[in-house]
Amino acid sequence: MADLQQLVRESKRIVFFGGAGVSTESGIPDFRSADGLYRQKYPYPPEVMVSHSFFVDHPEEFFAFYREKMVHLEAKPNPAHEKLAQLEAAGKLSAVVTQNIDGLHQAAGSRRVLELHGSVHRNHCMRCGRFYDVHAVVDAPGVPRCSCGGIIKPDVVLYEESLDSGVLTQSVQEIAAADLVIVGGTSLAVYPAAGLLDYRRGKLVVINRSPTPVDAQADLLLQAPIGETLGALAVE
Repeated sequence: MADLQQLVRESKRIVFFGGAGVSTESGIPDFRSADGLYRQKYPYPPEVMVSHSFFVDHPEEFFAFYREKMVHLEAKPNPAHEKLAQLEAAGKLSAVVTQNIDGLHQAAGSRRVLELHGSVHRNHCMRCGRFYDVHAVVDAPGVPRCSCGGIIKPDVVLYEESLDSGVLTQSVQEIAAADLVIVGGTSLAVYPAAGLLDYRRGKLVVINRSPTPVDAQADLLLQAPIGETLGALAVE
């Protein structure tokens, strides 16, 4: 922790790159751990149920799974989200690059959040483009529909869909300009998101319970809970 505190103290432009592990301490399950979503039993594999083709071919089943397992409106920001917002307010952190879709970074007060995989809080009609908040999806029976009759689709990136090029470009720029990148709560198994670290020029801190492909490159490696670790940081 002393080493982490020193690195944060010396840095002027920090970028945080996070994944599902950031939100597990808020009660949202991750994907690949022993209790993760991909280890649970469903009629179809979970990665199939969150694919674009499944959404198109089985919309009823997609939305039933999505409401039950992908939306967690009861979740609150944990100390990791809160400390990152404090670091941004103090002028130390320039951006959060996240693979999460839960909106907890914004709920904690972070303003510069680059959501690689979208957000459950943004939804649009596939026919007319009208915007809807999350309740239009979670409160609707069956397949949520717009007043024009079109299906309301969550603005989340499903398997077989491309990431938003604008968000990707901004993420590359932020990571390349950072003097410190803190990676937390991600196995770095999902591409192209994980490949963004190839653009890093500054120092690297990895905070994750399990090994990641960039551990050997890290200036500091902490195999510890992300909320507990970041929560103990002093903002100077």
